[in-house]
Amino acid sequence: MRERITFIQKLGDSLDPAEVKVDRNVIKAPDVQAVREDRLSLALDELPAELQSLLNGLHELHIRWVSPIAYEAISPLLARLPPGFHVFFTPGNEIKATSTKPCETLAHVFGPQVSCSTPGDSFTALPNDRFSHSAAFQYFRPLDTLAPFIKYAESQLCSDKSCTDRLSALSSASTLDISYDTISHSLRITATWPYQRQKVHATARPNSRTEVGILSGDKPKTLEPHELGISGLLTVLGQDDKPSVAMFTFPSRHRDAESSFSAKFLSPTGLHPTLQLSLSSSKPPPGVAEDTCTPHAYLTLPNTIFPDKYQLSDPLFLASKNLTALRYVSSPIDLEAPDYVLKSWGSTVLLELSPPSAAAAATTAAGGGEWTVEIPLHLRYLAPSFTGYATVNAPYPAVFWACTAEEGTKFPNNPFEKVNLGYDGLFGPRTVFWHVEPKPVRGRELVNKVRVPVLDLSKAEWVNVGTAVAVLLGFLWVVWRLGGVVFGKTKKAAAEEKKKQ
Repeated sequence: MRERITFIQKLGDSLDPAEVKVDRNVIKAPDVQAVREDRLSLALDELPAELQSLLNGLHELHIRWVSPIAYEAISPLLARLPPGFHVFFTPGNEIKATSTKPCETLAHVFGPQVSCSTPGDSFTALPNDRFSHSAAFQYFRPLDTLAPFIKYAESQLCSDKSCTDRLSALSSASTLDISYDTISHSLRITATWPYQRQKVHATARPNSRTEVGILSGDKPKTLEPHELGISGLLTVLGQDDKPSVAMFTFPSRHRDAESSFSAKFLSPTGLHPTLQLSLSSSKPPPGVAEDTCTPHAYLTLPNTIFPDKYQLSDPLFLASKNLTALRYVSSPIDLEAPDYVLKSWGSTVLLELSPPSAAAAATTAAGGGEWTVEIPLHLRYLAPSFTGYATVNAPYPAVFWACTAEEGTKFPNNPFEKVNLGYDGLFGPRTVFWHVEPKPVRGRELVNKVRVPVLDLSKAEWVNVGTAVAVLLGFLWVVWRLGGVVFGKTKKAAAEEKKKQ
């Protein structure tokens, strides 16, 4: 078992090494304003038998959970996904896409809200004809809390109070990442807590290596344009008697665009709601050539709401919404089926946005630089309820500028890198993602809600009776009209026969 605890402060913040106290397996220091990241690496034989059996049979599994509560991300922990529960999965030799085992295990570990049948039926296939760094299947569900996972982990992994306390702290985490692949043959669990006042105190666990870092952003003179810098204090508990000073740089595909956006549905929503994105700036990230960057929005939509790829293929229509092109949409998408007959979780959409021209940007800059994008969507017919209404939750998209780095630039994995995010597999290996920070229109949640009218079950009996009466009256009317035609022909024939006689 290996554990890494990192406190990351903003550029310019630091902690005096003399204030950090190391006593064998314990480290203490004054509270700091920082993001906290905990990473735990476990060998397969350290896991419960249920998880060992699952992981041994597949090629790779990446679980990404993002809190619906807005949080501030700082460098280098800038990679973002829409709020909710994301799974990226590649089958192995033993566990195929038709196996029910992955879905059963996910529901057991993360709760019944994570419901699916098999990856082949419930997941969507990711494109494998673009770049090799993409998993084979993707799954998504809105998930507000990690409470079922915390309960499961406490029962399977903990034997003391310190362990349960650590797991309980996940209730306030902003992200949770769980990754496994056959190359590393180990499970890596990473949790982050938002930028806030953090208590600096850690204790090494028996039979494990625990590293603690108190770091902050840095900009050394040797920093390359595609690199990030970090400096601070590093300590290996049980090995070091005092922290050592460190400074290092590394390439990073995820950067801060230094701008923000909000999202809302335009009123009235109806059955064809329009999602409006309001972006604070139309300019590309600072220090990046404009001709190498394009803004994008990446949406994960549950099966209650969907895009129409045919509608989003009309250039004139897209231009009227400040959209350039539909770059990717998962398939297949049934445009007519109601929500309750679908097996697939929903759909993903990658849209290239169209910022204002230079002349228009100069005008909008005087008014604050904001510009808007409108994304047309469609609601499905939903299951009946006793209230007559249902609520559809649509998470905020991930908005970013995709910029191409210089020829020859390489991005090997760095200590804080995130891969298999869904959209990163749709771009080339030299793409740098400059993330735009999401800000709620109101409150703290990064989720838009739509109230949809559905069949009211409390009044459904009258609907059944009314439908039966309408069908019966229609049937009698048709019989009456047919009888009139037959009677008229018979009468006419008798009259003609009488005339002949």
